[in-house]
This record gives sequence, C-alpha cells and structure tokens, in this order.
Amino acid sequence: MQFAGHVRGKSQEAPSTGTTIVACTYNGGVVLGADGRVSVGNYISNRASNKIAPLAEHVFLLRSGSAPDAQIVSDHVSLYVSHLESESQQRASVEVVARLVMQMNYNNKDHLVGALIIAGYDDAQGGQVYGCPIGGTLSKEKWAIDGSGSTYIWAFCDAEYRDNFTREEAEAFVAEALALAMARDASSGGCIRLVTVNKDGAHHKYINGSEVPLYHEETDLPRMGGGMMLG
Repeated sequence: MQFAGHVRGKSQEAPSTGTTIVACTYNGGVVLGADGRVSVGNYISNRASNKIAPLAEHVFLLRSGSAPDAQIVSDHVSLYVSHLESESQQRASVEVVARLVMQMNYNNKDHLVGALIIAGYDDAQGGQVYGCPIGGTLSKEKWAIDGSGSTYIWAFCDAEYRDNFTREEAEAFVAEALALAMARDASSGGCIRLVTVNKDGAHHKYINGSEVPLYHEETDLPRMGGGMMLG
C-alpha cells in the first residue's frame, strides 16, 4: 500500500529520529525497550509515551522517527496481520510480520520517516529481531538499536551483548542501554518501557523516570515536598 502526500525534496534537512529504541534476543525470547520522551523541536510534549506497538499477540514494533508516520505503519500492519491470521487460522510468523512492515516502509519511502524495529517470538524460529531503518531495508539481527540516542550506545551494545543471555540479563542489558542513551541524548528521556516476548506470551515492565539510573554526573530529578516548588 502507498500513501499519497508531498514528496520530500533533496534540499530538505535530514530527518530527525529523536528517541532511543533497543531490542535483543536471549535464550528463549526477545526483549524490546524504548524511552518515553516525545519532543517537538526543543519542546518536550510527553515524557511517558508508549513507543512499543503490538502488531500481533507475539510481535511488537519499536517506533522512532516521525510519530505519525510510525503510527500509520503500525496501524496498517496490525490490521493486515489480523486479517491474515483470521484467514489462515494460525499465527503469522515474526518474519512475515517484519516483511509486511518492510514493504510498507519501502513502498512509501518518499513519504514516510520511520526508523523501526520489529521483534517477537514464534515456535518455528524462537525470538527474532529485525531492523527496518528509514528507506525500508530489512535486516535480521541478534540485537538492534535506532533513534537519535543510538549514536551513543553502539560501543556499549557491541561490548556487552552475549548470545547466551538469560531473560533477566537481557532485560537489564536493554534497560541499561536506554539509560545510557538518555544520559547523553537530549531527545531521549522520561520513563523506560520494556516488553519481553517468549513462549508464555508478552510481559510488560515500566520503569519510572525517577528510577532510571543516572550517568555522567546527571542531575537527579527534584523531589516534591509538601508545598509548592518554585524555580
């Protein structure tokens, strides 16, 4: 499917993907995570946004880039997957869902600015992670990161990821990667949301902004007392 709209000219600025999204496989499933900050230029419009969209019961999409663009991709793909599963009377594989995302992103590459990660679990191939950056490429990886904050954590992810992660280790890896990115990237912040997908289903976890570890001499969040805080 293609969307009508204005074609971005070559003279326009490079697209902003202000956020941080992370996903990795572990021995038994996948873990997805994202920060909660939504910004419009220098203005933070939301600090607790949910950037993890379900495409099926066992497959999720991590969204970065233009929020409306990523949202329309997730909405359409989840509808297609629902129709496919109803007709076939079986779950769509993670790869099939990922390829639907890729086709929509690629066919509309002149109109959409969405850097996406698809991750999920199926009985045939276990936990899987697919990166789908702006332009519509699809690449299967053991771990994937994207968004403006990903620039700061490539070395960390390269050094710390292991193939034999347990679920707890994978969740800690994703949470720490997000916290490190949030410490440096002004477009990433707020809370952290995690989704773990395995044979038992999807498990959600929320980490409040006040509970996110601080790095690089960050200033702690102010604590509200009994009265009004000015400043």
